[in-house]
Amino acid sequence: MVSSPTKKPTTSDGDQSQLPKEFSAALRDFLDYLRLTGGRTESTCQAYARDLQAYLGFAVSRKIKAINDITPEIVGGYLTSPVAKKKKASSVARYLSAIKGFHGYRVMIGRSATNPARLLPAPRIGRKLPVVLSVQEINRILAGPIRCVPLERRDRAILETLYGAGLRISEVAGLCIPDLLFSEQLIRVCGKGNRERIVPVGKSAIATVEKYLADGRSRFVGPKSGEAVFLSAHKRPFSRMGLWRVIHRWVAAAGIDKAVTPHTFRHSFATHLLEGGADLRAVQAMLGHESLSTTQIYTHLDRQYLQEIYRSYHPLSQAKEGGKRGSSL
Repeated sequence: MVSSPTKKPTTSDGDQSQLPKEFSAALRDFLDYLRLTGGRTESTCQAYARDLQAYLGFAVSRKIKAINDITPEIVGGYLTSPVAKKKKASSVARYLSAIKGFHGYRVMIGRSATNPARLLPAPRIGRKLPVVLSVQEINRILAGPIRCVPLERRDRAILETLYGAGLRISEVAGLCIPDLLFSEQLIRVCGKGNRERIVPVGKSAIATVEKYLADGRSRFVGPKSGEAVFLSAHKRPFSRMGLWRVIHRWVAAAGIDKAVTPHTFRHSFATHLLEGGADLRAVQAMLGHESLSTTQIYTHLDRQYLQEIYRSYHPLSQAKEGGKRGSSL
C-alpha cells in the first residue's frame, strides 16, 4: 500500500483530568487497543474518546467508584439522559456501540466479568433517503471551474474525481500520485478501516486530473506537500474541511437548490450506475461497502425505471378488456 504524505498524528483523546485514575487509565488502554488492533481510523478513535469520556463522567456523577460497579441501569440512564435525548438516534446508537465495545474489551482481557451494555438494544434508526444530483446538475457544477488557471484546474479535478470514482471525501484527501493507475483507468483507494480497493475511473476524470498534474499542481507544491494529489493554497495536503469548502463553492456557483454535501457526489455516482444497469454487487465493490445491504439503499431511487420495465414486459401488468388482467397462466 502506498503511504500517504507524512502528517503529525493527532491523538487527542479529550480531557480525562476530571476522571478518576482507574477510569482514565482504562479509557486510554481501550483507545490504544483500537488503534493497534481494531482497524479503526484516528478520527473514529477520537470520536470514541469523546463519547466514552462523557459516558464515564456521567457514571462518576452517579457516585460510581469503580468501572466494574457500572450496571445496565447506569448505561441506560446515560443513553436516556437529557444530553442524549437532544441527539439524533444515530448518535445515540454510536454512543451505545462505543460503550459496548469498551466494556466488551474489558471482559475480553479479564478485567471485568460482565458487559453491562451487552443486552441493551440500539435505538431504531429510520433510514433517510440520500440526496442525489441529476446528471444535468452534475454537469452544471463541473461547468463552473473551466478556466485554464491552476486553482480551477485543481478544483475541477477534485470534483471529477469525487463523482467519477464515487470516493469519500477522506479518500480524495488521501490520494497520492502513485495511487493513480491511469494506464489501466484505475485508482487505488485506502478506505474505511484501512481497507484498500481498486476503483475504475472514467476517461474524462483521468484527462482532467492529468491536466492538473501537468499544469496546476506545481503551483501548490511546498515542503509539506509529499505525494498528495490535491494540495491546498497552504501548499500541503487538503483536510476534509478544506475540500468541503472547495466543493461548496462550486455547488453554490451552479445554483443547486439541494442540501449537497461531499457524500452527495458518492450517492449520485452509485445511483447513476444502477440507473444505467450496473450490477448491485459491482457497485458495492466500487463503493467499498462491506455489506450489500448498505448499497441497496440506492436501489429505491430507480423504482420508476423498474416500474416501466414491469409495465412493458410482464403479462399481468396491464388490465385487459372486460376487467380481466393478463392471460390465464
